[in-house]
Amino acid sequence: ENNMVIDIISFADQSSLLPLPSISIISITMLFSTALKQTAAAVAKQGNVRGFSMVARAAAKAPATMAKSFVAAQQWASLHTCGPNCAPHSNHSCRGAFCGVCQTPSAVSKTAGVRQMSTEAHGMDVSTPAGAIAALEAGNERFVKGDIMAPNRNMERLKELEGGQAPFAAFLSCADSRVPVEMIFDQGFGDVFICRIAGNIVNTETIGSLEFGCAVLGAKVLYVMGHSSCGAVNATMAGAAVPGVISSLYYGIKPACNHANGDLDTAIAENVKYQVAQLETSPVLKELVEAGKLEIVGGVYDLTTGKVNRV
Repeated sequence: ENNMVIDIISFADQSSLLPLPSISIISITMLFSTALKQTAAAVAKQGNVRGFSMVARAAAKAPATMAKSFVAAQQWASLHTCGPNCAPHSNHSCRGAFCGVCQTPSAVSKTAGVRQMSTEAHGMDVSTPAGAIAALEAGNERFVKGDIMAPNRNMERLKELEGGQAPFAAFLSCADSRVPVEMIFDQGFGDVFICRIAGNIVNTETIGSLEFGCAVLGAKVLYVMGHSSCGAVNATMAGAAVPGVISSLYYGIKPACNHANGDLDTAIAENVKYQVAQLETSPVLKELVEAGKLEIVGGVYDLTTGKVNRV
């Protein structure tokens, strides 16, 4: 598969104006993650051969280096693709307010506008990890007290985000229907980037998605959130037979249960800590943390009180 991707890259690199009707269809099916597929599809649709080539190169790399290559590819695609009315190009002044080719607002200026809105979320500075955490805690406090603002939850806000997104926080949370992250932290459209999976477990797909949310979109805090009465953790502790492939979730939760002494609440908290530790092994996320651009934290949402307590 890698050889096929590389062959396609060699062909695509011959011309920066080459259309992509067949190349994109063949190559996208061989990329290794959903995030890569989505980015490749986007740049291919816009005729951006250079951006697509970089995404394909990222897919051809070993898993350890693939994520960084993907970040570079995504950044290139956003800098050099302005919209459907702009011809493919690789050298222009898109780093300013307008594209040097089509004279429309550049991708960079659109993203900058969205990021400006996010860094001033609801009257709080969320441009740093500490600020982002404080904003989430303030939002959860409003939720618990019933003083919710329900910010950024209207069509006007949705239209503002058409040009891009810049969430200030990323979440790994449980798929439980009782755990709506935006409501719990009193946030709205474009504020938080969320991956939801039963048991809030880390796997390759969630790591890749969260790397995208933090390294590319710029989230300042990565929050792993479990919740009380978690059925996935409880089922893992019981080890009962379940239909289909539901038991595949057990493997990601079992290590935490081994340190819980049979107590569900302890197991839930330990599972959050374990998943945080798993995310910290990502080279991309680790680099952001070491640079002071990201903080990875964990907490447990209490279904009875609505409060999220850090662990």
